[in-house]
Amino acid sequence: MPSIADVSTTTLDHRDKVSRNALGIGIAVGVYAVSFGVLSVTAGLSPAQTCVMSMLTFTGASQFAYIGVLAGGGGALAALGPAVLLASRNAAYGLSLTPILPTRLRDRMVASQFVIDETTAMARSQDEPEDALRAFKLTAASVWIFWNLGTLIGAVLGSGIGNPQTYGLDAMFPAAFLALMAPQLRRPGAPVAAISGALLAVILVPLTPVGVPVIAALAGLVPGVLAANGRRR
Repeated sequence: MPSIADVSTTTLDHRDKVSRNALGIGIAVGVYAVSFGVLSVTAGLSPAQTCVMSMLTFTGASQFAYIGVLAGGGGALAALGPAVLLASRNAAYGLSLTPILPTRLRDRMVASQFVIDETTAMARSQDEPEDALRAFKLTAASVWIFWNLGTLIGAVLGSGIGNPQTYGLDAMFPAAFLALMAPQLRRPGAPVAAISGALLAVILVPLTPVGVPVIAALAGLVPGVLAANGRRR
């Protein structure tokens, strides 16, 4: 039987690991945010508008979709379509995080601002609700700080620093995200859901508007749930 000291040491090591992961994700996202800052200013937004968007919208995929339409000559209303569609996936994330989010309406509204890919992945990778909430909060703080810092750097320095995507640094975020989600594949039905969703998204990418493949990938949950139920029988 492990001693109290052993349990305490294990708990501290786990918390340190969560803190390091949260910091690492924040840094990776910050590098990616530099690209957003550069591209946003190039698309016609001012540095101030760019920074305010990152502070208030705070969902990178939607922000990139928005400025992508602007850069292509579209108007603000046209840009809202794909941006809102991509942001709608956060509603599904919110449902999965319901058990750990605050119960008071005011606190839950604040927490909802930080329900994004990274915070969801970190929270869902924890076994205990207390650890999940801590991971959610640490990741939210880290990502918000570095995302806005990166946006500011990119918006102020503009094209003078070049697009970080040309150096391959934008790959840091998806790599970190996949590393976090990989352990979830051990859960019943998870591999089937992941493969089904990925295949559906890949098929729809050349056929549908921006954002649709991401949302449609949620349909991969159906075969995943069926597979999990089949294993229980």
